[in-house]
Amino acid sequence: MSLRLNSFVVALALALAGCAGQNTHDLLNKTSVSAPASDIAATHEIFVATTRQQATKDPRQVFDGDRSLTTSYARVDVTVPKVHQVGAIERAKGSANSNPAKQFTATNVVHYGDAPQFAKAVGADIAMRGDRALVFVHGFNNGFDDGIYRLTQIAHDTKYPGTPVLFSWASSAKTTGYIYDKDSANAARDDLEATLRMLAKTRVKSIDIIAHSMGTWLTMEALRQLAITGDRDLGGKLGYVVLASPDIDVDVFKKQMMRYGKPDKPFAVLLSSDDRALKLSSLISGDKPRVGDYGNAADLASYGVSVVDLTKIKGGDGGLNHAKFADNPILVQLLGDRLRTPAGLASDEPDPAQLNNLGQGLGKAVGSVAEVVITTPFKVLTIVTGG
Repeated sequence: MSLRLNSFVVALALALAGCAGQNTHDLLNKTSVSAPASDIAATHEIFVATTRQQATKDPRQVFDGDRSLTTSYARVDVTVPKVHQVGAIERAKGSANSNPAKQFTATNVVHYGDAPQFAKAVGADIAMRGDRALVFVHGFNNGFDDGIYRLTQIAHDTKYPGTPVLFSWASSAKTTGYIYDKDSANAARDDLEATLRMLAKTRVKSIDIIAHSMGTWLTMEALRQLAITGDRDLGGKLGYVVLASPDIDVDVFKKQMMRYGKPDKPFAVLLSSDDRALKLSSLISGDKPRVGDYGNAADLASYGVSVVDLTKIKGGDGGLNHAKFADNPILVQLLGDRLRTPAGLASDEPDPAQLNNLGQGLGKAVGSVAEVVITTPFKVLTIVTGG
């Protein structure tokens, strides 16, 4: 191994550790830990479709990083403590038990025997909650627990009014597993497509998608496959598509969008030129730019996406700047404002009043002059804020 490549592997291991940030991937506590109801803010039921193997060596993980050739289905109940701060995921350190009064805690897991059982359960929940579903597709170096807790945080902080569904593909949850993870994402394309089709057969009126990092590649591939079959918008049920920090080669993304066609509602691409994780991904991919740190927003917008440049906004992941969409409190609240309006009722053009509120909020969040640039297929908007 060359000195340059060896140095890169070390750097990758150090920098991308922040994608998950845990030394263990246990989801369930060793022993039951209870807390007074007054210490619990909410309990969220997270429905799961996964291409991971069910964990046998350590059942506390529930599903591990090994691939399954079939999709498994489950539901995980997670409590959020009242001390929770917007944008944060409060977790126990190491393999210690979670304290529901202080940390996110998985309290129950329900396994479904097959797809029809899952479809019945998730369909009933969708009907009860208002006929909307939010599908989250996680990124590289994520254990099953990481995806569960991130979606719980997103659903809670955005006050999403529908059913949260995690699509958990078989990431190895190792900083050295980049190629394994990319292959796992490729292997899961048909499974994600099938999961979206399953949801579309329920009473759901809108299926919103948030994908992060390498999960955006998987999501775009599934959407491309839908387009090839002539059902790119799931019979009119596809809602928002948010691609956060996309770990996709720019040329590949353009080809995906060309095959998909310009969306009826522009996809949202959240990027940041200071995303250290994507710079390393670019290096391992032959020094080719990734969509998530691409400098030509107008070029991307021409393919039917709205580009939100978050470069000047603080991230909450220790300088990695790879998850601003979920860990910056103001951006989370803005995302929630958007998600609570069904995509079919939302305007293609950003609301000026909402942009003013965004500017004021960001100014308070960063405490200094900051700038967000939104490039749509129609115009470029620049928001300058002051502390």
